[in-house]
Amino acid sequence: MEIAIYIYNGVTMLDAIGPYEILRNLKGVNIKFVAKEKGEIIADSQMVHLNAKYDIEEVNKADVLLIPGSSISFIKEMKDEKVLQWIRDIDATTQKTVSVCTGSLILAATGLLKDKKATSHWKPINLLAELGALPTRERIVEEGKYITSAGVSSGIDMALLLAKQLKGEKDAKAAQLVVEYDPKPMFNSGNYLSAEPEIIQYAKKQLERNARIIIP
Repeated sequence: MEIAIYIYNGVTMLDAIGPYEILRNLKGVNIKFVAKEKGEIIADSQMVHLNAKYDIEEVNKADVLLIPGSSISFIKEMKDEKVLQWIRDIDATTQKTVSVCTGSLILAATGLLKDKKATSHWKPINLLAELGALPTRERIVEEGKYITSAGVSSGIDMALLLAKQLKGEKDAKAAQLVVEYDPKPMFNSGNYLSAEPEIIQYAKKQLERNARIIIP
């Protein structure tokens, strides 16, 4: 089973690596990190790098296409017609096309989510409506073969759902245990709908600071 994870400069690391750590523990999968141009990819933190061994010219089909999000670089990807056309072409071959965080905005920019429910990070989620999708504030949204997940950490939950659908519950549970994913958060502030208004405003300021790291 071929899984393609599209990465790009400014990507949020956990968006890609969280699902990867689940999916790589499934039997019979081959995961490729694919970029517009192969080579070093710098994360939005500017601190961690990934290596794309494949460029989009080398990968023309996949059983699963995964599109991670970013703090702000997703905007550039949404406007890159070469990337958008590649996503459309790969999507024509997939069993599942999935996204994490603002990756859904890149996916929506292709037109593939038109009139479909989708989720994204809580801050830019309403942009989905401008792209023809139906914004839905849920952690994971499934519409046919499309699965979109909310902010960063939700990609792990999405990958577990994907693992179950692709390989069965036993394999998904084993992958969960391998990474010992057993969250018991200290605070009930991980969801926009339950977070205190003061915390939401504070988090918005943090996101703005993060964006300034990428675009001074």
